[in-house]
Amino acid sequence: MDSNTLQILIAMVIYMAAVITIGVVYAKRANKNSEEYFLGGRSLGPWVTAMSAEASDMSGWLLMGLPGVAYWYGLADAAWTAIGLAVGTYFNWLIVSKRLRRYSVRANNSITLPEFFSNRFREKKKVIMILAAAFILIFFTVYAASCFVTCGKLFSTLFGLDYKLMMVVGAVFVLLYTILGGFLAESASDFMQAIVMIVALTVIVTIGTVRAGGLGAVIQNAREIPGFLEFFGIATPVVENGTQLVEAGKPLFGEAAPYGVLTICSMLAWGLGYFGMPQVLLRFMAIRKEEELKRSRRIAMVWVVISLAVAVFIGIVGRQVFPVEHLTKSAAENIFITLATSSLPPLLAGFVMAGILAATISSSDSYLLIAASAFAKNVFQGVCKKNATEKQVMWVTRITLLALAAIGIVMALDENSVIFSIVSFAWAGFGATFGPLMLFSLFWKRTTKAGAIAGMVGGAGMVFLWKLVISKLGGVFAIYELLPAFLFSSLCIVAVSLLTKAPSQEILDDFEAVRTGNVEV
Repeated sequence: MDSNTLQILIAMVIYMAAVITIGVVYAKRANKNSEEYFLGGRSLGPWVTAMSAEASDMSGWLLMGLPGVAYWYGLADAAWTAIGLAVGTYFNWLIVSKRLRRYSVRANNSITLPEFFSNRFREKKKVIMILAAAFILIFFTVYAASCFVTCGKLFSTLFGLDYKLMMVVGAVFVLLYTILGGFLAESASDFMQAIVMIVALTVIVTIGTVRAGGLGAVIQNAREIPGFLEFFGIATPVVENGTQLVEAGKPLFGEAAPYGVLTICSMLAWGLGYFGMPQVLLRFMAIRKEEELKRSRRIAMVWVVISLAVAVFIGIVGRQVFPVEHLTKSAAENIFITLATSSLPPLLAGFVMAGILAATISSSDSYLLIAASAFAKNVFQGVCKKNATEKQVMWVTRITLLALAAIGIVMALDENSVIFSIVSFAWAGFGATFGPLMLFSLFWKRTTKAGAIAGMVGGAGMVFLWKLVISKLGGVFAIYELLPAFLFSSLCIVAVSLLTKAPSQEILDDFEAVRTGNVEV
């Protein structure tokens, strides 16, 4: 290991030590009981709520996946996705956060998403709880795999070591940290990591732009590539066996492909996913006071807009600075790493690389913790062993974490995995499974238990059907699976709710109490 690599490693070790310290500090409190471990006792302040929600949501794809899309295809795909995410973030904080915080208290002080849905409909047989927990386990395992891929790519690129070994090392670190500190440690470290992420993005885009010869040079280079700097067109790299061809030192691109209204709607549909994202929705439930959500919304929006815009532009800048460095779609996701390691002194580059590690840890610990809580709290204690002690629940949680991490590691073994693609599927899964149900549960009192079940199953099923079968037809069917699945889930909820018996008076009373604010929060 040479001096430069050693300095990068030292910087990243310092960062990881800080993260572990946070876990140790919160470990004692987190392990008092399951409410403290899974929801932090509803004690988050507005800054931690906002920053941890966004950091846990964005994950490594913000620093690797999104710049990679911009580097490979140009502005359109990345920009419309970013716009959809920003709009979705705003409306999620605006219309969902306050009512969910209030309703989760009214619904028997629910501390997990499956528990909230189950208590919202006052079910006795826990069908909704089991289904919701099962879908969380499925999609968060996929999500965790994407984070492990990020770890593997980061460490193997930086240190020239085997991808699989580095991926496993990163996964083990995340697992140990999650087991140690629980929700409070996760949220506190996410706050720190959100700051690291936005600083890293800002530093790299600034240095990259200067290195490229200024903003004018970046724009001029992008304009020379057909469709690269268009909102209504998209660049088409000329590839052979998955590798972009190069001629006279320049990457080859074909004619710009059209980018129609349907494709734009497909990318904007990313914003719909927010209404069903457990890692974000739990922060709404965990804030200490409902009145502080307004401040959290403003903080979150500033962070999101800056981060998304900068991440997209890093991909554009990267194509000017390193036009032929990354010639596959998967390799394009390393552009952030390449810019950082080639533009900064090794020690500083290490701290910037910690931004990717920050994004990965902040997301994967959230995913693993929420998935484990879904099984331990909602299936094990909620259904299988209702008299389970807090100690038993905590042990089952840790065993579940180990199992989920192992499955995620197996799924992440392919080093050619594209982070953006993995995340997009899991995002669609959560958005379509829980998004419509969350909105209808909070705002339509006629929603029934049967409608809720139909919405979850219909949304999740359509994500798989559209992704694996219908999208292969091409044309108008090649849209992002979240959009049709979200609409189909909504249709299922409305249709089945209207065809089944109206909710009981107790359920209606809960709804009215939440709607009018007659709930102690």
